[in-house]
Amino acid sequence: MSNLAETCILVIEDEPDLRAGLQHNLELEGFKVLTAADGREGLRKAKDGQASLVLLDLMLPGMSGIEVLRNLREIGREIPIIIVSAKGQDRDKVQGLELGADDYLTKPFGLSELLARIRAVLRRTQVGAKAGVGEKSSVGGVMRFPDLVVDWRRFTIVRDGTEQQLSRYEAEILRMLIERRGEVVSRQDLLRKVWGYVHLPTTRTVDNHIARLRKKLEHDVDKPIHVVTVHGLGYRFESPLLEES
Repeated sequence: MSNLAETCILVIEDEPDLRAGLQHNLELEGFKVLTAADGREGLRKAKDGQASLVLLDLMLPGMSGIEVLRNLREIGREIPIIIVSAKGQDRDKVQGLELGADDYLTKPFGLSELLARIRAVLRRTQVGAKAGVGEKSSVGGVMRFPDLVVDWRRFTIVRDGTEQQLSRYEAEILRMLIERRGEVVSRQDLLRKVWGYVHLPTTRTVDNHIARLRKKLEHDVDKPIHVVTVHGLGYRFESPLLEES
């Protein structure tokens, strides 16, 4: 990725050695780095608009990572956020994804995996676009399916006359499924294309995002008609395209 010096990462982490190590290694990779040692300081720095992405620990003094995330999303700050969590915090990680986090990492993690996650998230932001990262998609404009309208220009869907906003990952997952509608798309394919993984981790990230996406797409999430599960293989978009403009 070019122009990394223009990309600022905010590390909100209370453990001094890990915070310093992350700052050192990210700066070696060409990123500008800001740090915060507690939740309140991190929230203040995340609000000021300098950072392009946040690495957010969950266990923080003063204000938890979940509270920081909730506050940022409630005030409409769409800054990309990657949660970092100790093992055994699955409930918090799922809650974080539901609140709008873009991804999570389980401690301890390797630098190569961290960088892959950061770059995958940045691909779906203005920073990534300016750097020329990403692939051209054959899906765009407005697409109409039975009981569903997808507007790719605004990253919104309309179901039953109600408009809902898609997150970056929800939109990219849906785009890939629609591009290959009628075909099974594996979790591995989604992790490679949407998240940018090379070495695939053991993770429920895809399933968690599909569950969130279905809440917006489907009348009955237990009996989906748009995005269906092909057990043991992946997911398939089944709705026929009615109109595209």
